[in-house]
Amino acid sequence: MFNYPLLFFPLSLFVLWLSALIGAQLRKHRPLAADERDDFGFVQAAALTLLGLIIGFTFSMAVGRYDQRRNYEEAEANAIGTEYVRAGLLPASDAVRVRAQLAQYLDLRIAFYRTRDQSNLQKIDADTSQLQTQLWSAVQNPALTQPTPVMALAVAGMNDVLNSQGYTQAAWWNRIPSAAWGLMIAIAICSNVLVGYAARGTRVRTAMFLVLPFFVSIAFLLIADIDAPRGGLIHVPPQNLVSLSQSLPRQ
Repeated sequence: MFNYPLLFFPLSLFVLWLSALIGAQLRKHRPLAADERDDFGFVQAAALTLLGLIIGFTFSMAVGRYDQRRNYEEAEANAIGTEYVRAGLLPASDAVRVRAQLAQYLDLRIAFYRTRDQSNLQKIDADTSQLQTQLWSAVQNPALTQPTPVMALAVAGMNDVLNSQGYTQAAWWNRIPSAAWGLMIAIAICSNVLVGYAARGTRVRTAMFLVLPFFVSIAFLLIADIDAPRGGLIHVPPQNLVSLSQSLPRQ
C-alpha cells in the first residue's frame, strides 16, 4: 500500500476518521468526570505532540532518501560521461564499440528512472545486467593485452560506471521501514480516538472529526509519495542522464 500513495490517502483518512468516531462513542458510555479532564488533557496533548514528532522525523527520513536517489542519479551521469571520454584511450576498434555500448547503457538507465511498469522494469534490469557484462569485457580484454597505466584509467572508469548503478539500486531499495509506518499509524489512530473521546456535547459531529484525520492523512500522503520511487506524483527525474544523452555524439 505504501507504493501507492494516492490509494493510501483515502484509506488512512477513513481509518483515522473512524477512530475519532469510536472515541466519541466511547465517551457516551463512559463520560469524563470533572476531576479527570485535566489529566486527560495532558495525555491527549502528549499523544498529539508525539504524533507530530514522529511525522516530522519520518518526513525527514523520506526527504533524505529522496535526496540520496537524486545524488546517485547525478553520480551515474558523471561516471558514464567520464568513461565515454576515457574510452578514447582504448584501441580504435574497442573505443568505438565501448562508446556505442555506453550509449545503449545510458538509454537503459534513463528508462530505469522513467518506467512505472514492473514487468518492463524486470526487462530493463535484465538488459542492463547483460550490457554491463559486455562493457566490462570490452575494457578487460584490451587491458589484459596492454596492461599500462593508461589502460588502467579506462578500466577504473568502467568500474565506476558499474558501481554507480549498484549504489543507485541500493538507494531505491532504501525505504522507510514498515515497522516505522506501523508505529506512526498506531499513534495516529490512538490520537484520533483521544480527540473523539475529548469532544464535548451529546451529538457526534462527524464533520468536525474529519479535520485532524484529513491533515494527518495529507502528511502520510506526502511522506509515502516522496518515499515511493515509482508510485505517486513525486519522482526522481533523470535530468542529468538525459542531458548527457543529448550531448553525446551518437555513432
